[in-house]
Amino acid sequence: MHMVGRMTRLRLISLDDTVVFPGMPVTLALDAGSDKHIFLMPRHGNEYAKVGVVAEVTERVQLPGRGFAVSLMGLHRGVPGAAQTDSDGYLRANVEERPDIIPPASVTRELEREYRAVLGEILELRGDDGRLSSFVRSITNAGALADTAGYSPDLNFEQKVELLQTLDVVDRLKLALRFQQERLAELHVRQRIRDEVESGTQKQQREYLLRRQMDAIRKELGESDGSIIEEYRKKIDDAQMPEAVRKQADRELARLEKMGESNAEASMIRTYLDWLVELPWSKKTKDNLNLKKAKQVLDEDHYDLEKIKERILEYLAVNKLRRKLKGPILCFVGPPGVGKTSLGRSIARALGRHFVRVSLGGVRDEAEIRGHRRTYVGALPGRVIQGIKQAGSNNPVFMLDEIDKVGADFRGDPSAALLEVLDPEQNHAFSDHYLNLPFDLSNVLFICTANILDPVPAALADRMEVIQLSGYTNEEKLEIARKYLMPRQLEDNGISGKHLEISDDAVLRIIAEYTKEAGLRNFERELASICRKIARRIAEEKTELMRVTRANLHLFLGPPKFLPEAEQEHHEVGVATGLAWTSAGGEVLYVEASLSKGRGNLTLTGQLGDVMKESAQAAVSYARAHAKKLGIEEDFYQKLDIHIHVPAGAIPKDGPSAGITVATALISALTKRPVSRDVAMTGEITLRGRILPIGGLKEKSLAAFRAGIKTIILPDRNEKDLEEIPKTLRRKLRWIVAENMSEVLKTALLGRQNGARRAAPVSAHRRKAPTSKGRPWKQSLKPLRKSQRERSIPLRP
Repeated sequence: MHMVGRMTRLRLISLDDTVVFPGMPVTLALDAGSDKHIFLMPRHGNEYAKVGVVAEVTERVQLPGRGFAVSLMGLHRGVPGAAQTDSDGYLRANVEERPDIIPPASVTRELEREYRAVLGEILELRGDDGRLSSFVRSITNAGALADTAGYSPDLNFEQKVELLQTLDVVDRLKLALRFQQERLAELHVRQRIRDEVESGTQKQQREYLLRRQMDAIRKELGESDGSIIEEYRKKIDDAQMPEAVRKQADRELARLEKMGESNAEASMIRTYLDWLVELPWSKKTKDNLNLKKAKQVLDEDHYDLEKIKERILEYLAVNKLRRKLKGPILCFVGPPGVGKTSLGRSIARALGRHFVRVSLGGVRDEAEIRGHRRTYVGALPGRVIQGIKQAGSNNPVFMLDEIDKVGADFRGDPSAALLEVLDPEQNHAFSDHYLNLPFDLSNVLFICTANILDPVPAALADRMEVIQLSGYTNEEKLEIARKYLMPRQLEDNGISGKHLEISDDAVLRIIAEYTKEAGLRNFERELASICRKIARRIAEEKTELMRVTRANLHLFLGPPKFLPEAEQEHHEVGVATGLAWTSAGGEVLYVEASLSKGRGNLTLTGQLGDVMKESAQAAVSYARAHAKKLGIEEDFYQKLDIHIHVPAGAIPKDGPSAGITVATALISALTKRPVSRDVAMTGEITLRGRILPIGGLKEKSLAAFRAGIKTIILPDRNEKDLEEIPKTLRRKLRWIVAENMSEVLKTALLGRQNGARRAAPVSAHRRKAPTSKGRPWKQSLKPLRKSQRERSIPLRP
């Protein structure tokens, strides 16, 4: 609120970076002449404020050297008009006076009360002796009270100008209150920091005085000043360090003895000595060399995994004969949930060693492996030395988990630092930056885990013995559930076999319709869900035995989460089933080919990688080169546009193993012959139609079996890998080994009329010269007999 006052012509004085408020006294070095009133305008550079203050000359003083000074008192605000220089040489302007209109007390009462309270708290923190508080209490004018905020040195020039230009008294009081509240918050922060600093200083002084008193007490008791030194010397003797380490420890101890406890560097030396004396330089656990007992422990903890168990028993056997053997560097590679990490604990238990696990997922700093140098504040050894100290022996089973998740940035490459750790020829003298002393890691059994080996640098992978862990078949999961998962879930949920019984068919349905994974994590979660529901029934005093069967499974887990794909229900033209290998296990991949009139354009969709795009181009070239043989118009590429799509477009896909799948889908669309829904295939195609080998056959076979596929076409050079497929899976699938694309088409494509497949059965163990016909892979294994009734998993309390 404001009113327009009278217009007065006054001399204009600009003040650089200075703001004068009404009621504020100020002294300026200038000659005011005979003027009784002058107008003061704040200025910053060449910018003037929009509002100034009319000030009254209260005193004129002549200074030595013919200079003058005047004392001024701010009266009220004013808005200047155009300024001109008068005949006397002074700059003058017509000033419109803007005196405050004081609003009713009821409007500003609460604002004034809050403002006085905040200002009082500020003055108290500032250490006011009471005079400023009395001055503030004496102000009864709301506008003048708000202007007191402009007296503060904590407000900057812009804030003071904003306060001066706020003509409405209520708005000005609100603005002043906000400025003072900000000042109060800053003062509180400063006070808290000051208190913390003073507290820390007092604590240091107190500790210093206490240490001096302890030294005096020791002297009075006749004890040696070097009792701490003697304690360290005894620890060094007991640690049985190597000679080089012992010399370094003695040197550091001598430094500590000379500088005394009050020296700031003493704590750093003590920390370093603590690490030296606590590391297990010569402490070693005795290996369990009883191979039968070790095998029993491995079999108790894990089902199957025969290759890994054999490798551990071989290590024990050689160690038993030789007594001195460098620890191997094993790397377990496989999809999540297959038991890589838990297998490390089982190996440690079988060997009778301590177990240490370090997760490398997301590690990007080289110092995490090799430690920081002692010159840094808060330096510590790397995770390897920390793990050895945690184990308490120099021959533990040391698991480096998720080694494929290690990253690199400006702090270094941790995978490069692992080269020395995981090299049996170098790690007998591993040097950590913090210790700066060699530590023998050759007795450590290092086990690394990874989902896929591709991200691991080649130099690092070359130092490790890679062991592939594939997914489990349904029968293997059933056995694992019977022997391991269900007993563990019963114990975890506080129930026993008297309360719950699950049939084999129900478990197999959980595997097929409620989980879709190579490992066991989601499978165990579904079993835990059933156990929790039984636990709730028992808590509600319903203690009768509950049988879970295939028919009532939905009452516990709801409707099935995974159903067979729609493409498998019919033979389709232009749709072929491929098999892919991912870090999470095998996956079924459907490739669709569509034709339309055009000019031979090739469109590839489904977020395909460069290698997969090249496979599609190779498939088109093969179709063009063999068009006459395949019964296709030889100029189809000039009349038709080809669109190849792989569904699940949000998931990136790459790799050459889908080559024959793409070619089959394309040729099916061109010949109008449907692809059998029971056939899946994998293999890389060349321009000549040759089929090159692929990897991950077991994972792909498991994925095909989970999807209900009955026949798998694979490259003939992968025939040797079929021996690694579990026997139960080999009995249930039909394998066709093919050397060229024509053999694939004879098996996968159905006839236009009767839909009969053509494939000549030839034993896989009697190799013949390449022919144009696919060769089914036979086996002498007896087929599984189907159970006449549902078996239940025997459960123990």
